[in-house]
Amino acid sequence: MQAVILAAGMGKRLKQYTKNNTKCMVHVCGETLISRMLHILDKKKLNKIVIVVGYKKETLIGYINDIPLCTPVEYIENPDYEKTNNIYSLLLAKDYLMLDDSIILESDLIFEESVIDVLLEDDRDNLALVDKYENWMDGACMVLDDNDHIQDFIKGRNIEYTNINTYYKTVNIYKFSAAFSKHIYVPFLTAYMDAMGTNEYYESVIKLISMLECKGIQAKRLDNQLWYEIDDIQDLDIAESLFENAENKRYELISKRYGGFWRYPKMMDYCYLVNPYYPTDRMRFEIKNNFDILLQSYPSGQDILKLLANKHFGVGKEYLAIGNGAAELIDILMNSLEGKCGFIIPTFEEYRHRYPENESVFMNAEYPDFKYGVEDMIAFFKDKNISNIVLINPDNPSGNMICKEDIYRFIDWCVDNGIRLILDESFVDFSDYKEQSLFHDDIIKQYRDNLILVKSISKSYGVPGVRLGILASGDTKLIEKINKQLPIWNINSFAEYFLQIVDKYNDAYERSLVQLSDSRKKMFDALSHISYMRPIPSHANYIMVELLDGVMSRDLSAYLLQKNILIKDLTEKMGNHRQYIRLAIRTEDENAILCKILNEYKNKLK
Repeated sequence: MQAVILAAGMGKRLKQYTKNNTKCMVHVCGETLISRMLHILDKKKLNKIVIVVGYKKETLIGYINDIPLCTPVEYIENPDYEKTNNIYSLLLAKDYLMLDDSIILESDLIFEESVIDVLLEDDRDNLALVDKYENWMDGACMVLDDNDHIQDFIKGRNIEYTNINTYYKTVNIYKFSAAFSKHIYVPFLTAYMDAMGTNEYYESVIKLISMLECKGIQAKRLDNQLWYEIDDIQDLDIAESLFENAENKRYELISKRYGGFWRYPKMMDYCYLVNPYYPTDRMRFEIKNNFDILLQSYPSGQDILKLLANKHFGVGKEYLAIGNGAAELIDILMNSLEGKCGFIIPTFEEYRHRYPENESVFMNAEYPDFKYGVEDMIAFFKDKNISNIVLINPDNPSGNMICKEDIYRFIDWCVDNGIRLILDESFVDFSDYKEQSLFHDDIIKQYRDNLILVKSISKSYGVPGVRLGILASGDTKLIEKINKQLPIWNINSFAEYFLQIVDKYNDAYERSLVQLSDSRKKMFDALSHISYMRPIPSHANYIMVELLDGVMSRDLSAYLLQKNILIKDLTEKMGNHRQYIRLAIRTEDENAILCKILNEYKNKLK
């Protein structure tokens, strides 16, 4: 058995990374792709490793020759690498293919050793390594029958996305016997290139062979083995987070992405906070049914968006600003305020990060379980000479909730002291207290100069991808100032359409909140029975947990990430030398999986 590596390409999409090096010399987690690949292959007691080189061949050959390997390495030059594709590179290696069984690999792959093991351990002679198609994947796919025979081979440009559940992505690693190469593959490869030219791909030949009655090649399906194909800078960034060996660093790399986790399709996200029971299947189908027209149409301007928000929230459009997520509104708002601003910490940090630190006053909620109330805030802020206070209710990450009656008392105190309250209600719908929101015309008018309301629609309605936030205030001059800083088309058509249809699904939304409350209770109970965890009661769609018995939050977070579960490590944010995490509420089945793994971690500590 030998390995044949195709490494002649230029890797133009990697830009500066391949200006002076070949694509396979790009580093991932401190090691080049080719070095990692060769070290894995070197363990497999192969007869030789054949590498087809082209672009920067001298640099690549010199680099490989300095890698200590037991397996002999031989080189084939593709002098026409700039105007040929991989069909030509592979055909240059045809004499090698016909003399020995071969593993054929593209050099832009990164993979764990088990990927090669599953290929070598399979007794079948001729195999194409495949994995279940995921949304992040590009390139050729296969359709397989129950016996792993290739029913169809589909080029990337011909993929039917309505059928992606039936597709398997080619990993671009193959195992061919010498007899198969000699009598079937190389003759077909030669004939295909003669007919179609050198600017083609060798995978097309596999499609032709799969149509033969003899079915000379089958697929080998991967089962959670890790691999990635690196074509561009974003791929390189993803690969860094996937293949980082230091568990704590890998957690840091992924958590700092702040989203985009659809690129990690097996991951359960317990870090970012949405409603797991909404939108409904019917609502999603309605949006999908209008996908084409929404994608190809401009959204409406702010005036129309405010009319839609007025219909749903019952607030006059003259009091509203609609943002591309609450974050856009927070940024503009905090830059519009003057005077000192009070913050309760620990809390959602977007507000304080948008305000000058020398104008910020911090109340540290060092009460048991970070629970604080109106009297605590009044006692702290009464002599601080502040002009504004930011209050997240329920708070994040503690889940602390101040009921509406107490909020009224606090607003009245703010009125008496000339203070403006910025009240963020992004999680208020999840509270077990009913009808707690202050998004009402009469309230906004009553507290015109002293109350600003903010709400992230993404969180409570489970649609973070459409980016919707709302701000309301009876201070029409402030609202006018904020709206002037918003682009005319800051909201996309999907977000507008969501606002247009959401009222039809009010009953479903209310049911989702009941489901969330039930799931929160069950999850709280389950966490309470894990010996090293002390969950803290919450009115939001998350639970903050103190870790006991010497369990470190970063170690637990890194362990869960190995299991494809991402959580929020709070310890640094809390600042009291104790260990905390935050767990989002997901569906009951998902929560059961999480709690099972958390119990397994307890056993691991013994």
